[in-house]
Amino acid sequence: MRFLFLLILLGGTGLGIVYPWATTNFTGREIGTYRAYDRTSGYRPVEIALVAADAPVRVLVDLTTLAPPVVKPASAVLTITASTRGETVLAEALNFYDTTPRERSPQLPDPIFRDDAGLIRDVQPGTYRFVIEQGDADNVQIQSVDLILRSGGGEADARAQPIGLSLMAVGFIGLVLSLRRGGGNPQNPNSQPPPPRWGRGRDSQS
Repeated sequence: MRFLFLLILLGGTGLGIVYPWATTNFTGREIGTYRAYDRTSGYRPVEIALVAADAPVRVLVDLTTLAPPVVKPASAVLTITASTRGETVLAEALNFYDTTPRERSPQLPDPIFRDDAGLIRDVQPGTYRFVIEQGDADNVQIQSVDLILRSGGGEADARAQPIGLSLMAVGFIGLVLSLRRGGGNPQNPNSQPPPPRWGRGRDSQS
């Protein structure tokens, strides 16, 4: 049973965590990475020419900070809007809440946080203007902000994460219970009485 619950836990982790993360960050091909903010020049809009074959376009934002941001889920560290031909096609508030930081290299240890701004599903050929600005969380020490666009970015099945999290809970609880049931104290060999040192066989040897 332990092995079964371990498989359920691993399967739930893959379905609820690994699959959505991999779909967001690795499907499709990268169009490019563009600097949208640094401490020297401040915020600046990014204009990129897209074609219909790029659809759908996954929009990701990397936030490099001097220290991990401490924000509430309802607060926005950054806001992003995308428009083309005067029409807004994407608008999102980014809080980078519950994201795992990474480092570019040991020589550049500042943590980098990535948030998913969403998909531009229908792409009309032309120039797209992306504007990233400061949100209402003003206590974040922002070092730089990068815009990442991925062509043909997939979208995880919305049912996968809740099912995966449920399987993780079932597997974890079952594994803990099975360990408790099978984890009794081992029998102490010294608790058994010693073999008798008397008897007919003993007398015949003496």
